[in-house]
Amino acid sequence: MAKLAQVLRAPLLVLLLLGVGALAAAAVPEYREAPHFTNSAAARCPPPLPATDADAACSPHAAVHVAMTLDASYLRGTMAAVLSVLRHASCPESVHFHFLAAAGAEGSSSADAAVRELRDTVRASFPSLAFRVYPFDESRVAGLISTSIRGALDRPLNYARSYLASTLPSCVRRVVYLDSDVVLTDDIAALAATPLQGDTAVAAPEYCSANFTAYFTPGFWASPALSETFAGRRACYFNTGVMVLDLSRWRRAGYTAQIEEWMELQKRVRIYELGSLPPFLLVFAGRIAAVDHRWNQHGLGGDNYRGLCRGLHAGAVSLLHWSGKGKPWDRLDAGKPCPLDAVWAKYDLLRPAAGIESS
Repeated sequence: MAKLAQVLRAPLLVLLLLGVGALAAAAVPEYREAPHFTNSAAARCPPPLPATDADAACSPHAAVHVAMTLDASYLRGTMAAVLSVLRHASCPESVHFHFLAAAGAEGSSSADAAVRELRDTVRASFPSLAFRVYPFDESRVAGLISTSIRGALDRPLNYARSYLASTLPSCVRRVVYLDSDVVLTDDIAALAATPLQGDTAVAAPEYCSANFTAYFTPGFWASPALSETFAGRRACYFNTGVMVLDLSRWRRAGYTAQIEEWMELQKRVRIYELGSLPPFLLVFAGRIAAVDHRWNQHGLGGDNYRGLCRGLHAGAVSLLHWSGKGKPWDRLDAGKPCPLDAVWAKYDLLRPAAGIESS
């Protein structure tokens, strides 16, 4: 009787396992192929870059280098951002993308598999895209991260932007860093060409009307040894989700080590509450090249406490940024989008085509 029950249970177990496998397979999103955009003859573009994972990174024909993070949680946003860059670039075939992928511990088989899957997903949607994927060893920074007011800010990949200079090839001198929750409506070449005078290594839109003191704890400001960090600097808030970086100057100045020093101090004495932003402010606020606000219409993720929709700031728009708690793909799936989420939806490769014409 026991043997009969065992025989009967075996097929049932197989069916259950198959069912679980089917559910897991169904949960993996499939993105459609994006339209192909070609270089404009009027823009005098360099020759198109080859669609390889490595060879094109140092090509003299790379007109613009773009760096982004790449992980499963925000992949949908990254795909939309890439499509928007290509759609509005004057030389889309001459843009090279550098993706830092969440890979867990370096060298693990699961990490390698995760990176391959992300790479294959990007390649399937953008067959002719020039890009390279760099596994980011999260253990490199995990021990430096202090808990913040939002758990999403504590992800190690949020700190990958601090390591671009040591991750990208030394031949890459200038790169545009973009968060995964942005959409461009203008030519990224204009942003990449932002002048960086002297030894300035970072360019970004500044917001000097924001309450800068709110980004650090009262204890920080009460300590002369700490608050004097900003002495002689017109320190203003800037959003690190859109930056132009001179990696050669970054390497010479050792800025990654300076950021890490502030993170190490934060582990001993709490001097700020928000994830990866304050260390950047401590090192660079008041020392960056200003970029027109049109290049970071941020805050579209809505009010972090009440979930209210937000509109655009006054002025022209070249880049929309859904920074904040609410992401457009989540709100669209929930059937509760904010008005501006319709702009993002045009670039969503997970949904049916929404009129993104090829040119």
